Amino acid sequence: MVCRSLDRAELNYSISRVDTLAEFVEKATSGSISVILADYRLPGFTAIDAWFALKDVRTRPPFILLSGAIGESAAVSAIQLGISDYLHKDDIVQLRRVILRTLEVHHTRLASEVAARELAISERRLSEFAGHLQATIERERASIAREIHDDIGGSLAAAKLDLSWLSRHNDNPESQAHIQAATETLQHALGASQRIMMNLRPSILDQGLSAAVHWLAVSFEKRTGIKTVLRANSQIQCPSKAVQLAAYRTAQEALTNISKYAKCNLVKIDISDAEDVLTLEVSDNGVGISDEELAKTDAFGIRGLHERARAVGGWLDISTRQGVGTSVILSVPLIEAANQSLEGYFT
Repeated sequence: MVCRSLDRAELNYSISRVDTLAEFVEKATSGSISVILADYRLPGFTAIDAWFALKDVRTRPPFILLSGAIGESAAVSAIQLGISDYLHKDDIVQLRRVILRTLEVHHTRLASEVAARELAISERRLSEFAGHLQATIERERASIAREIHDDIGGSLAAAKLDLSWLSRHNDNPESQAHIQAATETLQHALGASQRIMMNLRPSILDQGLSAAVHWLAVSFEKRTGIKTVLRANSQIQCPSKAVQLAAYRTAQEALTNISKYAKCNLVKIDISDAEDVLTLEVSDNGVGISDEELAKTDAFGIRGLHERARAVGGWLDISTRQGVGTSVILSVPLIEAANQSLEGYFT
């Protein structure tokens, strides 16, 4: 009956008939079958048995149930199991259309799966590259900080000592005024170099995350005049420098964005490690961020924070309401983070 229907429909085909479940599985997994047409009740097994026999076969062909012995509810149940389509034998003239439609849907699904796998591979590679880039940036920052400390900082300190010697051995009031002015300039330069070194390579993290973020908060309030409140447990447990650095850079970037865009007068920073999850939240009472600004393709600061969080097994959330304020929240499961290693950030 199937052959007569396909002949009348002028469809080119070849057909293989099997009578046992073992034959069916062997043929269906041979790679030579485009579509399966199954009666519901077969000698020794049913179409549902055949379907489940192929349950773990990733490349199984599309499966069409062709029967006149089951009701509509049984057909619907079969479709819900994942069977491609159902055709009543009384409608056999529609077989060509059903087969072609099923094949089209099957090929579309396969193409979608391939695209999804390729996208997942691409995203993983991009994430790995972003992590490598972040590590490279941190190494470069550490290298520049060392050069500033060893070369510029050393030279400025030596010049300050020379000025101090001149001050002790020169009684001329006019010379003393110039020496004092030069000393103050050098002191300012030394302070600036220390601040730059701290931003480039936060050695204060050696004293713990709470101490490092406290230094950030104090420096931010002094520089901007915005009241900054820090609530943190001094015994925050961070299993690796990588996690501490990710949290520090998140706080640093959030404070930088607040100083540029928030137009606020209060910033709150909360750090906790409750329930083995490190949580850092930086919130302000400013103007907030619009959806358009968050979706900008050049919002690399926020994207970088997402990648930093992902690199240590965590995630970043941004909660914002225009006219109310913004919260940047970093969460890192500490048990998972214990297995993360990005120590290259500090080499």
